[in-house]
Amino acid sequence: MATKFLALACIRKERSYGDLSPRPRYPSMPNYPRGVSAREANVEGSEAKAVFSVMGMTCSACAGSVEKAVKRLPGIREAVVDVLNNKAQVLFYPSFVNEETIRETIEDAGFEATLIQEEGTSDRSTQVCRVRINGMTCTSCSSTVEQALQAISGVQKAQVALATEEAEVHYDPNILSYNQILEAINETGFEAILLSTGEDMGKIGLKIDGVRTQNSMRIIENSLQALPGVQSIDIDPEVNKISLSYKPDVTGPRNFIKVIESTGTSGRFKATIFPEGGGRESHRHEEIKQYRRSFLWSLVFTVPVFLISMIFMYIPGIKHALDTKIVNMLSIGAILRWVLSTPVQFIIGRRFYTGSYKALRNGSPNMDVLIALGTNAAYFYSVYSVLRSATSPIFESTDFFETSSMLISFILLGKYLEVLAKGKTSEAIAKLMDLAPGTAILLALDDQGNVISEEEIDSRLIQRNDLIKIIPGAKVASDGFVIWGQSHVNESMITGEARPVAKRKGDTVIGGTVNENGVLHIKATRVGSESALSQIVRLVESAQMAKAPVQKFADRISKYFVPLVIILSFSTWLAWFLAGKFHGYPGSWIPKSMDSFQLALQFGISVMVIACPCALGLATPTAVMVGTGVGASQGVLIKGGQALESAHKVNCVVFDKTGTLTIGKPVVVSTRLLKNLALRDFYELAAAAEVNSEHPLAKAIVEYAKKFREDEENPKWPEAQDFESITGHGVKAIVRNKEVIMGNKSLMLENNIPISIDAEEILAETEGMAQTGILVSIDREVTGVLAISDPLKPGAREVISILKSMKVKSIMVTGDNWGTANSIAREVGIETVIAEAKPVQKAEKVKELQAAGYIVAMVGDGINDSPALVAADVGMAIGAGTDIAIEAADIVLMKSNLEDVITAIDLSRKTFSRIRLNYIWALGYNLLGIPIAAGALFPGTGFRLPPWIAGAAMAASSVSVVVCSLLLKNYKRPKKLENLYIGGIRIE
Repeated sequence: MATKFLALACIRKERSYGDLSPRPRYPSMPNYPRGVSAREANVEGSEAKAVFSVMGMTCSACAGSVEKAVKRLPGIREAVVDVLNNKAQVLFYPSFVNEETIRETIEDAGFEATLIQEEGTSDRSTQVCRVRINGMTCTSCSSTVEQALQAISGVQKAQVALATEEAEVHYDPNILSYNQILEAINETGFEAILLSTGEDMGKIGLKIDGVRTQNSMRIIENSLQALPGVQSIDIDPEVNKISLSYKPDVTGPRNFIKVIESTGTSGRFKATIFPEGGGRESHRHEEIKQYRRSFLWSLVFTVPVFLISMIFMYIPGIKHALDTKIVNMLSIGAILRWVLSTPVQFIIGRRFYTGSYKALRNGSPNMDVLIALGTNAAYFYSVYSVLRSATSPIFESTDFFETSSMLISFILLGKYLEVLAKGKTSEAIAKLMDLAPGTAILLALDDQGNVISEEEIDSRLIQRNDLIKIIPGAKVASDGFVIWGQSHVNESMITGEARPVAKRKGDTVIGGTVNENGVLHIKATRVGSESALSQIVRLVESAQMAKAPVQKFADRISKYFVPLVIILSFSTWLAWFLAGKFHGYPGSWIPKSMDSFQLALQFGISVMVIACPCALGLATPTAVMVGTGVGASQGVLIKGGQALESAHKVNCVVFDKTGTLTIGKPVVVSTRLLKNLALRDFYELAAAAEVNSEHPLAKAIVEYAKKFREDEENPKWPEAQDFESITGHGVKAIVRNKEVIMGNKSLMLENNIPISIDAEEILAETEGMAQTGILVSIDREVTGVLAISDPLKPGAREVISILKSMKVKSIMVTGDNWGTANSIAREVGIETVIAEAKPVQKAEKVKELQAAGYIVAMVGDGINDSPALVAADVGMAIGAGTDIAIEAADIVLMKSNLEDVITAIDLSRKTFSRIRLNYIWALGYNLLGIPIAAGALFPGTGFRLPPWIAGAAMAASSVSVVVCSLLLKNYKRPKKLENLYIGGIRIE
C-alpha cells in the first residue's frame, strides 16, 4: 500500500500559491554531530559503505525521496539512489549511524529495503562502552586513565570524567573487546566496572525462584536460548539470577518469564525482575558509606591520640601518669600514641598507600602521593624519636603521632563531604530516571478491538506494540501513540512546558509524562533504551562526561602540580633546617616542645598536605554537571562543556524564520466574503475542493474549515468532481453542482473570472502584511478572499528586544522571499535580514559573521538548517521531538519557545562565571595557603600552621569548590523572562 501511495504521489502535481511553498527539509552537506568536523570524521578507516536493495521505486521522484530521507541522518557523507537497478549506495561514518538505522529510514519513506552488500571498510564499526572507575582522586588520575585508553589499538576516542568517576570509550569491536578496555584500566591501578557495552540490545536480569539443582537452571537456559532474538545469557547460580541480552524488535521480558514459568511442572519455577543493585546512585551510596565508615573508625583511634597529646598533658594527675618512664626516656604516653596511631596510618590510611603506589607506577603522582609522604614523614620521624628515647637515658622524644592520625582523619572527613556534595551534582539524572512509572496496565483486545482483560505489570516488562491503559493522574508508561480516548497530558517533566497538551487518537505521548483527566489507550512504540526519557538521560550523561576546553588548563597544571609541591615541601624543610642549624633565626622562635629539625619538618609537612590538586580538578566538571542538570530541568538540553563555554561568549544570534521565529505551519488568519453567504457553507465548498490536495495551504484551509464542524472528529466533506490541480496557481472542482475555483490572481484571469475592485484592495492589503491571499470563485464569481499566514511565535518580538538588552545582535537568515522576510523582521524588530538563502548560503553567512569577529549562535529546526548549525559556534535546535538525542545541534530547546534561547545563553554565562569562581578559589587557595604553611607569617607573628590543620584546610578546599558549583542549582531565569508570559502555541 505504501508503495502504491508513493507512486501516486510521484505522479500527482502540486502547486504553490506563493510565498509559503515548503522549503526542502534536508541538509545539503553531511550532518556531523557537533564538535566533529568533516576532516576529523573522515579519518583512515572510519568511513563505511553499504549497498541496499530498494524495492517499490517507480520514478526519479521516488529515488529523490529516498535520498533525502537518508541524508537527514547524522553521519551520512553521501547517498546515491539508482532507480533503474533499485539500489541505494550510502557512504557513512559508523561512529554516528549504522546500517540498520539507514535501512529503517528507507522503509519509513515507504519502500522495502534490504542490506545486500557491505564494502570497503564497512566491517569496521564503532561501539561505545561506559565504565565506572573507582579510586580516582584528582585530574592526574583521570588523565592517566585517559592516556592509557587512548594508547590502545582500536580505541577511537576516550573520555574520563573525574566528577562522575566514569569513562566513555568509543572502540572498534573488530580489534578489541570491552574486557580488554577493563583490563587496561585495571592495569593503571584503578578498579573498572562495566556499566554498558553500547550494543543495540535490550538487557534484563531475572530472578528465578524454585530452582534446586544445576540441571534445572540448565533446562531454563536452553529454553530461553531457543527463543528468537535472544543474543546471550549469563547465569549467576549463587543468587539464581539470569541476565539476558536480546533484540527488542523480536522478543521481550514477558516472553522470557512465560517460558521460564512454563518450564518444568505445576508452575514450579517463578521469575521476577531482579532487584536493581547497580547504577550510579547505588555506587555513590556505597562510596559514601565507605568514607563514613573509615572516618568513624579513624575517630575511634584519633580522638584518644588528640586527647593524650593536646588535653591530658595539662591535667596534673594524668600528665604524671603519661610521663612515667618505661625504658630509659620512653614514656607511657609515647607508647599509647604510637599504638593508637598505627592502625590509622596503615589500616585506615591504606587507601593512600595503594593510590600513591599505582600513581607512581604510572608516572603520574597525585594527591595520594602528597598525603602518603606527609603522613609517613610525621609517623616515621615519630617512630625514630620514640625508639631513640628508649635507647638513650638523656634524649627526650617529641613525636608527631597526632599529626599523622589527625591528618588522615580530616582528609577522610573532607572526602566524605566531597562525595556527598558530588552526589548532589548528578541529581538531575536521578530525577529524570525517577520519572518512569513503576507499573503499567496492559490491555488485551479481541478481534473486534474490544478490551477483554486488564493486567497490572511492571513497567520494565512493556514490549513494543503493547497496548497500555493510562488512567487519570497516572504517568504514561511508555512512548507511543493514542489509539483511543481523549485527555490532557502534562509534559512539563520532559519538555519543561507547564501547559497541558491535548491528546486524542493518533497523537504521540512520551513516557514519564502525567495524564491529567481522561482515560487513554496507547500503543507502545519505543521501550527501554529507545524511549525519549532514556535518550534524554543518555544525552545529559554524555554532556556531563564531556570536558570543557577550559578544563585543559587544570589538566596542564595537574601534570606539574604534585612534583612541584614535593619540591617546595622539601625546599621549605631544608631552608628552615639550615636556618636553624646556622642560627639564621633567634632560638626563642623554636617552641619548647621541639628542636629546629622538628620545626622545619612541621613546616615541610604542612606545605605538602595543604596543596590540593583536587579542587582544581573539580572546578570545571562539577559546575558543568550542575549546569547541564539545571538546563535539562528548564527544558534546555546542553550537550556538554564545549557548548557551555561557547554559549557564554555568544554576541550574535542567527535565526531561521519558518518554524523558528514563526510557528512553521500555515494557518488561515482572516476570511473576507464579498457575497451574502453563510461562512459554514462557504468553507464546506472550499474544504471539499481542497481536501484532495497535498499542498500545505490546502491543508490549512481544510483544518480551518473543521472549526465549523466541531461536532465531528473527522468530518466528511461533499464529494468533489472533476478535481484538477493547476501547478503554481490553485485548484478547480465541481462541488454540489457549483464550480469552485481557488487560487491566485493569475488563475482567475486565465479562467476569465472578473476580479472586483474590493477583491483587488483586499488582496493588496493581505500581501502587504506578508500574508498569502487566495481568491475563491463560486460559479465564476469571486465570492471571498482567504488570508493565510505563518504566524509569529508568541513573544518573538520581546525575545529579540531582551537579546538587544543583553548586547546580543539578532539576524534573520531565511530561504523565503524578501517581501515576507522583511515584513517578519520588521514585526519582531530584527534589522539585518538575509532572504532567499539556500542551506549552504546560510552556513556561509554564519562563517562571514565569525570572520567579522562575532561568536555566532544559529537557531534553527535542526534539519534543513544543519549546515548552519554545524558551522555556528553554538547550534540551537528548536522544536525537539522524541529524537532529540540525535540532533546535530549543541543545545536542544525542548519547549520550542524562543525564550529558551535567552535561558540557554544566560545559563551558560552563569555556569561559566561559576567555573571562573571555582578556579579563582582553587588557585587562590593554593597561592595563599602554601606560603602560610611554609611559615611566611611565622617570623613576624609567630603564627604557624600545624600539619593536621593544613590537611583539614586541604580537604575543605575540595568541598568548597563542589558546594560553590552546587549553588548553581538555585539558578533562576532572567527576571525579564519571568515577567514575560509566553504561552503554548495552539493551531486551530
